[in-house]
Amino acid sequence: MSNRTLKLDDRTYEYLLAHSLREHPALAQLRAETASHPRVNMQIAPEQGQFMQLLVRLMGARRAIEVGVFTGYSSLAVMLAMPPDGRLLALDVSEEFTAVARRHWQAAGVAGRIELVLAPANETLDARLARGEAGQYDFAFIDADKTGYLGYYERLLQLLRPGGLIVADNTLWDGEVANPGNREADTMALRAFNDFLHRDPRVDLALLPVGDGLTLARLREKG
Repeated sequence: MSNRTLKLDDRTYEYLLAHSLREHPALAQLRAETASHPRVNMQIAPEQGQFMQLLVRLMGARRAIEVGVFTGYSSLAVMLAMPPDGRLLALDVSEEFTAVARRHWQAAGVAGRIELVLAPANETLDARLARGEAGQYDFAFIDADKTGYLGYYERLLQLLRPGGLIVADNTLWDGEVANPGNREADTMALRAFNDFLHRDPRVDLALLPVGDGLTLARLREKG
């Protein structure tokens, strides 16, 4: 028994993967290609992708938004967990990174259900709100520039239905959010994001030690 979260050594982590991970072949292929990418640290861990898939299935999510695509592992994981009528709005600014994502979405047979928009995410989110899409999404994932998290969060809350879920990545930031001596912009932004969500009465909240820290914020029903 333990009264605190387990810190995993390499042996325990390998055991976790061996006894939990059920990675779709399309995800394994994408992860293998990205392993040699110079910015592979931007990709989520496979067990995190599987956890997100479980959340999507539990919710019965059919409309999702992703802010920050990179090479597409998280978006592919979400799409593979949604039913055939599921749709994903994927937001990024990099044609280079998302070209890899497009190839693997196509190979997995989900490309036709993903709308990729290459533009600053806040502009796209504002445009969707202006089009009357508030309250129409079930699930959202934030994994982009850390200084933008709060802005994305506020817009996504408006786009979510009551009971919808926002998942935010990197919220423990290799432990640096707990280091008061770290005053770097990304660290400060994540610290402010965590503080804000902790006080936000609009959501039910959990910050989990999955990957580099994973925050779950469920929009509460009114009344």
